[in-house]
Amino acid sequence: MTAITRRLPFGLSQVVAPSLLGYLLINLCTFFLDLTVLAIAHGVLKWPLPVSVTLSYGTASATSYVLNRVLNFRSHGALGTQVPVYVAVTLSNYLIFVLGLTDLLAAVGVFFELARVIAAVCEAAYLYCMMRWVVFRDTLGAGKANGKPEAPELSRTGTAQDPR
Repeated sequence: MTAITRRLPFGLSQVVAPSLLGYLLINLCTFFLDLTVLAIAHGVLKWPLPVSVTLSYGTASATSYVLNRVLNFRSHGALGTQVPVYVAVTLSNYLIFVLGLTDLLAAVGVFFELARVIAAVCEAAYLYCMMRWVVFRDTLGAGKANGKPEAPELSRTGTAQDPR
């Protein structure tokens, strides 16, 4: 993500953190997982929307946590302190955006898939900020003075070497 971020045009490389790009890529994939589970649970199995949204969001949320912890933020923080914070963030996000906004929009006549997409846009900003500055705060000091994480240096064989 660091290499891609460095090549962004229009000065974006100075303002877009590699973790934001990684977050967007990971969470785009987990969002498709969310929509797939939602479509099966509500669209095919005809489960109630709140139950379907809860199942789909829970599945995507757990997947997002693991992938962001390992691949994106490279966090080594204690799970015993990180997981409860993530659960609290996820629960607040779920109540405000996922269930609340999705149900509200569906109640006023928006198709449930579109309602979920609109809620996802709102939750994306909230979750990224909470992951970067609250959940995975152990990774904040890992970068250079400009606030961006250091890119792994490449060895002569072209493999990444962790600078830590």
